[in-house]
Amino acid sequence: MKCGREPGGENEERLGTCPASIAIKYDGINGGKSAGRYCWPVAGTFCNGQIQGTFAAKIKDCLKCPFFLLVARQEEESLVFMKLGHTPPKNSI
Repeated sequence: MKCGREPGGENEERLGTCPASIAIKYDGINGGKSAGRYCWPVAGTFCNGQIQGTFAAKIKDCLKCPFFLLVARQEEESLVFMKLGHTPPKNSI
């Protein structure tokens, strides 16, 4: 999303580190680094000018997100929407 919340990014100190940028267990999903192209199930991402909570609370917005739609279009049938065995956290941040 080029939000600058990645480690060493211009907004990291002010807004915090984006959890998607450091979620290395999702590295490679949809061709991304960490959860960079699999951010929708990660709580605490920065969307619409606000830090988001749980998957359940944010997914309806994610499905309309230009970035999600871009990844879905690029990946087509290969899109990983939810990794098998991954249960999004129940708590918001």
